[in-house]
Amino acid sequence: MAGPVQSIERAAAILRLLAGGSRRMGLGEVASSLGLAKGTAHGILRTLQHVDFVEQDPATGKYQLGAALLHLGTSYLDVNELRSRSINWADALAARSGEAVRLGTPLEGKVLVIHHVFRPDDTLQTLDVGALLPLHASSLGKVLLAYGVVPVDALMEAAPESYTRHTLVHREELNRALGEIRDLGWGAEVQEMSMGEAGIAAPIRGQGGLVVGAIGVSGAVERICDTKGRPQPALITVLREAARAISRDLGAARW
Repeated sequence: MAGPVQSIERAAAILRLLAGGSRRMGLGEVASSLGLAKGTAHGILRTLQHVDFVEQDPATGKYQLGAALLHLGTSYLDVNELRSRSINWADALAARSGEAVRLGTPLEGKVLVIHHVFRPDDTLQTLDVGALLPLHASSLGKVLLAYGVVPVDALMEAAPESYTRHTLVHREELNRALGEIRDLGWGAEVQEMSMGEAGIAAPIRGQGGLVVGAIGVSGAVERICDTKGRPQPALITVLREAARAISRDLGAARW
């Protein structure tokens, strides 16, 4: 069998290096980090740039992962940057709310949990990073649907599953709920995916104001909601503050 192709190995190493960083990198940084000659690194970067796997900032000359990678299924650039920008704010939100915090992005008709902060107590909890949640029955997913990150038509064509008697599975009721989310700037699910559980979520915006993900707080319904099943205003406030802070870090204008 033929051995590994060195140029492909080096290109993959450059992509991993750029994906693992929280900032753009210059040619010298890339070359020294991987032990490559500058000429070699430059040639690979130019090739990756030609196929849109890498982008170069015209102002600084530094490199970052390119838009074409967003079409490979996992949207890794957005996921990586979103996670790195959100970690501190998510930790603070868990501390302020006393509840679990999750960060989600769309993946194959679901919500991919890319970061999860445990509820700050001593109870046994399971890490949800990598879990896939239903769009229509989770607060994270409903926010992504409301802001057009995922098309509603595709969801409805797949006949959304009813998890509890509260799950929104009809187009009319789901559209009504999504309209309310756009009006309020946040969304909720109360016992729609699991009885006794509730969650609220808010959109995270990137450059240009486009929604790129959602951050949410979840826990027992009696802690998330009041006696009438409405989310606690104090939780909504701290959640939206965290979402705005992350959005600003991602380059979104004030909103």
